[in-house]
Amino acid sequence: MSMRHVTLRQLRVFEAVARHRSFSRAAEELHLTQPAVSMQVKSLEEQTSIPLFEQIGKKIYLTEAGQELYARAHAVARELDAAEAALDGMRGLEHGRLTIGIVSTGKYFAPQLLGRFLKAHPGVTLKLSVNNREVMLRELVNNEVDLAITGRPPEDLDTVAVPFARHPHVIVAATDHPLAGRKRVPLARVAEEPFLMREPGSGTRGLLERLFAEHGLPLKVGMEMQSNETIKQAAMAGLGVSFLSLHTIALELETKRLSILDVVGLPIVRDWYVVHLGGKRLSPVAEALKRFLVEEAATHLWGQEAQQKRRSAARAERL
Repeated sequence: MSMRHVTLRQLRVFEAVARHRSFSRAAEELHLTQPAVSMQVKSLEEQTSIPLFEQIGKKIYLTEAGQELYARAHAVARELDAAEAALDGMRGLEHGRLTIGIVSTGKYFAPQLLGRFLKAHPGVTLKLSVNNREVMLRELVNNEVDLAITGRPPEDLDTVAVPFARHPHVIVAATDHPLAGRKRVPLARVAEEPFLMREPGSGTRGLLERLFAEHGLPLKVGMEMQSNETIKQAAMAGLGVSFLSLHTIALELETKRLSILDVVGLPIVRDWYVVHLGGKRLSPVAEALKRFLVEEAATHLWGQEAQQKRRSAARAERL
């Protein structure tokens, strides 16, 4: 097996295919055609004289040699990204590329915040990676993201975590649910209802599980779903209640398709954090974005919440 004539381009392509387990997704990420990606991988296999992938049905898997090469190709790709970011940083805040990891709930507000940052720095390019908390933490550990936005910083990692906005969570149900409109509902009563849950690994699910465990209550799981949007649709259909971030349900509250249940001890209010690895040297652009979130995000998000409260109060006066 000889690696003397392997090119960085081939390693880049191989690393993307191995990471996605998909030629088409790798082609999309690299802005190449799928035949071009396949050709680069085939050429790499010919030079190494050993298969790197095997296909079973429609899925592709790494061979033992492929797994060995991927670990090193992944490290090379991260170093190249870091070098490019460092060079971009030397050109100041008008250029640069950042990869931002966002937990799923953050997609309801983070794009608007990041859009405001980009207006002030039009030469900066952002790449967003939206996943549940478990996947986002794995990306953080692997140095695949420069900064992460999460509702709870990791406890067993060497990270720098800075809070930048409040993050309330509530229990919601369809507007015709028997508990909708009732005052001071005990949590034990809500525990009798089937809950529409995010998948294991979700930060929102973890927060709800800790809440019920602290009160010694069993959690009745009615359904598990990997999307807040699907959960909201199921709740509106009367299939159960759900525990969601207030940021995710602004439209449903505005259109009276969901109701916040008045549960004793809720809302649960946590913080949003911007996080990076403790030993990571942030580029000037990353530092600027971190500073922007800490100084600007709270005003933006709290302003939205205040506007929602004013609208709710106005509706109440008309009733």
